[in-house]
Amino acid sequence: MVASAKELLSPEEKKQIVKAIQEAESKTSGEIRLHLEDYCNEDVLDHAAYLFQKLKMHETEQRNGVLFYVSVKDKQFAILGDKGINEKVPNNFWDAVKTTVLQEFVLGNYSNGLCKGIELAGDKLRKFFPVKRDDKNELSDDISYG
Repeated sequence: MVASAKELLSPEEKKQIVKAIQEAESKTSGEIRLHLEDYCNEDVLDHAAYLFQKLKMHETEQRNGVLFYVSVKDKQFAILGDKGINEKVPNNFWDAVKTTVLQEFVLGNYSNGLCKGIELAGDKLRKFFPVKRDDKNELSDDISYG
C-alpha cells in the first residue's frame, strides 16, 4: 500500500529536501517549492497550475517560481515553472529534471529523487536566473501538503 502524502517522507528526508531547496536557491534567484498530496482529480498540469496560484508562486518579482508537485497515491508528478522562466527557457527545459526524479521514484527513492531533481533545477536555472547580491527568499522552502 502506498503511503499518504504526509507519511511518504520521514522527518529526516523532509529536512534533506528543505536543505536541497535552500542549496538550489543559493545558486539562483529562482524560487522552488514542493507540494505533496494524496490524489489529483484532474489533469496533473492543470492541478499544478491551480496550486501554483493558490501558493502565490506567481507573485515573485521575476516570475521565476518552480513547483514540484507529487500526487502520491495516484503516482502523478509534474514540474511547473512560472511565466518568467517559460519566456526564457527552451520547451524541453524540464525534461532532464523530470527524468531524474522519475528514475528514482520507480525505485521507491522518493526523497532522493526529489533532492536530485531540485538540485538539477537549481543548476539549470542559474544560467537564466543567476543569484543576485541582494537576493531574498520570496517563498517558503517548507514542503506544503494538500
